[in-house]
Amino acid sequence: MNMLQQSRNQVLAQIETACAQAGREPDSVQLLAVSKTQPSAVLADMYQAGQRAFGENYLQEALEKITALKDLEIEWHFIGHVQRNKTKHLAENFAWVHGVDRLIIAERLSNQRREDQLALNICLQVNIDAQDTKDGCQPEEVTDLVRQISQLPNVRLRGLMVIPAPGNPQAFIEAKALFDRVKAQHAHPEDWDTLSMGMSADMQAAIAAGSSMVRVGTALFGARPQKD
Repeated sequence: MNMLQQSRNQVLAQIETACAQAGREPDSVQLLAVSKTQPSAVLADMYQAGQRAFGENYLQEALEKITALKDLEIEWHFIGHVQRNKTKHLAENFAWVHGVDRLIIAERLSNQRREDQLALNICLQVNIDAQDTKDGCQPEEVTDLVRQISQLPNVRLRGLMVIPAPGNPQAFIEAKALFDRVKAQHAHPEDWDTLSMGMSADMQAAIAAGSSMVRVGTALFGARPQKD
């Protein structure tokens, strides 16, 4: 067993343990491998270890990997901040976009998604604990954004993405409460199924609070290579 297979098995075991402690089924939490700054060859090895969903933060780097690994059935997630001038590339090349925080971004993604593609899965990024340095809409804006974005034709609004400050497990609880409130009034509750929160250092607390997707980089790949 190689190192990547071993590290993936360890992360999956941690997810399973956290789910058991929270009284949840282990398959209720998806593992998203955060592969920013990792070379394509490493992603290919992790794919061989069984990983299918990969999250990228930097668009140009991601596009190069998508081209290099086009023969693999990878589900590509963009988890960085979404800029208006990048939406066309995102709409055409990714299955998921996590960093949507404005209606104009969702509109552009919908308009630029090709008709021959499945609807683009998106998550609303919420600044759940009012950090000055974090992107994301405010919690009080979520209801209106969900109502508006749900009417767009070529995107499928799946849920919320949050990045709380380190050591703030209460933010996970607040995000889950917001997620549940929106689901209760959602026009398409069957689509509202994703709460993307928790990373290598805090995924146990995130899973305990109700995360359905954890974004893990360091625990899978080790220390991140320096980006040029």
